[in-house]
Amino acid sequence: MTAEAPPALVLTYGRLIPVTVHFDDLDALGLLHNARYPLLVERAWTELWQDKGIRFEGDWAAAGDACNAVKELRITYEAPVTRTGDYAVHLWLDRLGTTGLTYGFRFCSADGTVTYARGSRVLVRLDAATLRPAPWSDAFRAAARELLRPDA
Repeated sequence: MTAEAPPALVLTYGRLIPVTVHFDDLDALGLLHNARYPLLVERAWTELWQDKGIRFEGDWAAAGDACNAVKELRITYEAPVTRTGDYAVHLWLDRLGTTGLTYGFRFCSADGTVTYARGSRVLVRLDAATLRPAPWSDAFRAAARELLRPDA
């Protein structure tokens, strides 16, 4: 009798982006430092948006939808990450407003089956000249809709 592999996770919304935990991401106890989770999530979002043509290249006026700021960050740690290696971040949108959005995330195993942390973050699109809220572009909204959680 042979053991069967667990079924692969099938995402019904969002995207699973690979990330790597390095030795210098660990704290003195050998755990992924709590401040590294949001950093790794940010890197995953940056990769996802760059794949969709949305990027910051040093010019805020030209950045368009990449000119945004964090309004709120919430994170809950569910299980410790105790070693370096390959992991993933599951990303999705919970809300897409006129000038803001709320995204959800899970820091998880590379295959998405084990969750180590989960949370949400609120972003506000900014006008580069005034730093006041500004509407997302139509192109951004179209790309973002693909990431909306169905029950959001």
